[in-house]
Amino acid sequence: MAEPDRLVPRMHGFGTTVFAEMSALAVATGSVNLGQGFPDTDGPPLILDAAVEAIRSGHNQYPPGVGIPALRHAIADHQRRLYDLDLDPDGEVLVTAGATEAIAAAVTALAGNGDEVVLFEPYFDSYAATVALSGATRRSVTLERNGQHWGFDHDALRAAITPRTKVILLNTPHNPTGTVFGVEDLAVVAELAIEHDLVVVSDEVYEHLIFDERVHVPIATLPGMRERTITIGSAGKTFSVTGWKIGWACGPADLLRAVRTVKQFLTFVNGAPFQPAVAVALDQAEKLAPTAALQDQRDLFCAGLTDLGFDVVVPQATYFATVAVDGDAVDYCRELPTRAGVVAIPSSVFYDSHAGDHFVRFAFCKRPEVLRDALTRLAAVAR
Repeated sequence: MAEPDRLVPRMHGFGTTVFAEMSALAVATGSVNLGQGFPDTDGPPLILDAAVEAIRSGHNQYPPGVGIPALRHAIADHQRRLYDLDLDPDGEVLVTAGATEAIAAAVTALAGNGDEVVLFEPYFDSYAATVALSGATRRSVTLERNGQHWGFDHDALRAAITPRTKVILLNTPHNPTGTVFGVEDLAVVAELAIEHDLVVVSDEVYEHLIFDERVHVPIATLPGMRERTITIGSAGKTFSVTGWKIGWACGPADLLRAVRTVKQFLTFVNGAPFQPAVAVALDQAEKLAPTAALQDQRDLFCAGLTDLGFDVVVPQATYFATVAVDGDAVDYCRELPTRAGVVAIPSSVFYDSHAGDHFVRFAFCKRPEVLRDALTRLAAVAR
């Protein structure tokens, strides 16, 4: 007799993640793991030493539910210094267990049964699960490849919004395509959010990992958007400490109260000794972020892929490069560890449509010697 499936229907389809499957394949085959997006080096000594000092100084019990004052002030200062966004650290900044919790709390607080959330595909995999957990329905707008660029059809976004839409979930710089949304695209999102009285939840965790002197523009800085935007940030990506899970949500007090109501029943609090360490580092975020080194890693890896004959889209930001492959992306990635000793992620798992069926995502946030090893191995499957 088969075991009953006790999982609630709205979470069907969210089994073991592709990241777990591919990481297990990496271990089983001794492959170079370019699947999961985390660096293989530690963050800067300043932030690491600050965390050690915080542990030794007794910052080991529950911090305040909204985050320690020093970190909330540092986040507010960061937003003011870089983007001229004036935030009240006591009512408009909330510290979370990474960006994933911030997004989950925001979407769950603002959308529920019968509501819709519009997002752009490909999307980070937690987005779909978060919308399902909230009880809402997701509607996807596809980022289409155009040579070395990605963009969306503005009319497609307009068509995706219905009277049931509550939230637009935005991600820029974008994972997995590595594109940085320009002002023209952001203006369309803003126009529609204002017209339909929607909240924009904007995931901006890669804001400091942008290449070729491009500029990140938070959508909250556009006219009429500060009062309807929840901006999500994270120390994990900026300072290469992804395991610390220190993130934040910023926005107007009424929206943050709603997010906080949900957040307090998720983790409640987290990362007590890491919070003061992030507070110390945030005022030097532009200096401490590994942008230059990461751009070098991007250039090394993408040039190497191109030399091998791969059809690679060179990213403008983030940890990831997309490659177009022949055949189904899932099959390709399942076979790649055996064929070449390298693990990647099929981008198709980040889509609702079939638009990503032939794209594969590689993480290049690894040491140069690891990337060179991967390139040597990938020569076995080069075109």
